[in-house]
Amino acid sequence: QREFYVNDAGSQVGKLGESILALARGEAVPEDGYQGAYVEQLVHLAGGESSDPAEIGRAAVAVMVGEMEHSLAAFAVKSFDRWAYESAMHEGHPSRVERALSLLAEQGRTYHSEGALWLRTTDYGDDKDRVLVRSNGEHTYFASDIAYHQDKRERGFDRQIDVWGADHHGYVARMKAAYAALGGDPEQLELLIMQLVHLVRRGERAQMSKRAGEFVTLDELLEEIGVDATRWYLLARSHDTTVDLDLDLAREQSSENPVYYVQYAHARIASMLAKAGEERVRAALAEVEGEYGPGVAGPLNGNGAHDVAGAPEGATSLDPAERALIKQLLAFPAEIAEAAERRAPHRIAAYALELAQSFTAFYRDCHVLGAEPEAVESLRIALCVASRRTIARSLDLLGVSAPEQM
Repeated sequence: QREFYVNDAGSQVGKLGESILALARGEAVPEDGYQGAYVEQLVHLAGGESSDPAEIGRAAVAVMVGEMEHSLAAFAVKSFDRWAYESAMHEGHPSRVERALSLLAEQGRTYHSEGALWLRTTDYGDDKDRVLVRSNGEHTYFASDIAYHQDKRERGFDRQIDVWGADHHGYVARMKAAYAALGGDPEQLELLIMQLVHLVRRGERAQMSKRAGEFVTLDELLEEIGVDATRWYLLARSHDTTVDLDLDLAREQSSENPVYYVQYAHARIASMLAKAGEERVRAALAEVEGEYGPGVAGPLNGNGAHDVAGAPEGATSLDPAERALIKQLLAFPAEIAEAAERRAPHRIAAYALELAQSFTAFYRDCHVLGAEPEAVESLRIALCVASRRTIARSLDLLGVSAPEQM
């Protein structure tokens, strides 16, 4: 189940509303408010009867969530199973937040000090206790987060994987502490911290700040370099590494651009197999299957790339480039398993690039169509089929297209 959690409650939403009201009145945006073109586009929300900053802020959030859904669809992200709202954590009597705080109080995990309500997160390894309710009676984001995670546990989810921004690194210990305090297994709560993406143009980083309105939207990025390049470059580095996305390189149609290089390898194979013709490809696969077993034909029919193991074991007649390509294809299942285990889709991108490079070397060193004897041509055609399918599957896992021609 995939959920998108929307922060539509708390002081920041009120500040967004205050910023919109200020712009609508022709006044300066508050010092701690929000500014930029995206806020100016929300000024129409201040034209109604309400002048409540919180209400206008929530209306603005609703508009932006709609835009986010549109952007995600354009980015080839499948719809989320559920859009969860922070405000829902405060609805009802008792609310989900009140229920969670009550459970913590019953277990003696909370205490009052300086007019505020605190959670004893130090009991679970945090460096200091954390505030749940401020002295002015306002709940912290932490209280909402606790309620949200408890709500998911009560809905039957025994493992939770959160994707957080780089500025939330300091929240990891306290969230795990709160999860444990409510009886959850902190090892079943995975908190992935995503580092920032820096856009690079002509060798220089673009400076970005959401509060100041200095940022590039996903829509703008897609318009500039397209869906495939955007997905590739955002996935090609580990989530815990800052990404420098070179816009100039992403537009290049050359071997220097990795996504172009991988897609071109797929298109090259498709062109070669089309030239051979469906009948010759089928005959080659049947011949290889009859000679070496049912393995090599598998990739064409939907089996894993590891099925290429049908190549002649220990054969000394294999060209070094053929042998290297076979080894690369054999590595596919283990690479996918490790990528999943480590939450590391960048490994798939790296594998796809390495496979494309192995195929390019094979294509350079080994004559395919017209190779003699015919058994050699058949084996090489089968390797082309396996390579094409494995590149396509790797790209598909990344949400990147595998074009037939370029």
